[in-house]
Amino acid sequence: MRHHIDGVKVVSILGEDYSIKAPAGEEQTLMDAALMLKAALADTKKKYPTLIGERLLVLAAMNLCSQQIEMQKRHAQELERYQEQVSATVEVIAKTIQQN
Repeated sequence: MRHHIDGVKVVSILGEDYSIKAPAGEEQTLMDAALMLKAALADTKKKYPTLIGERLLVLAAMNLCSQQIEMQKRHAQELERYQEQVSATVEVIAKTIQQN
């Protein structure tokens, strides 16, 4: 990734340069996203060595999206479990208070 004028970053993906301006304070996120995409492209290329260009990019993006969806599902499940634990704790506290 190269710096350009006015905070615009130049990201090279599959040999193409893309000028992208990140919102103030989000430059590191942009850099991390570019690195993640490049890693996903490399991983996809290892699994499907005959894929090139747009097809490779689309499959890598689909893999990243499916990973994101799985993480969201796990997060929702964990959040539900934590909410149940908090509710159970509040119930125990309420019963203890009522007994005293």
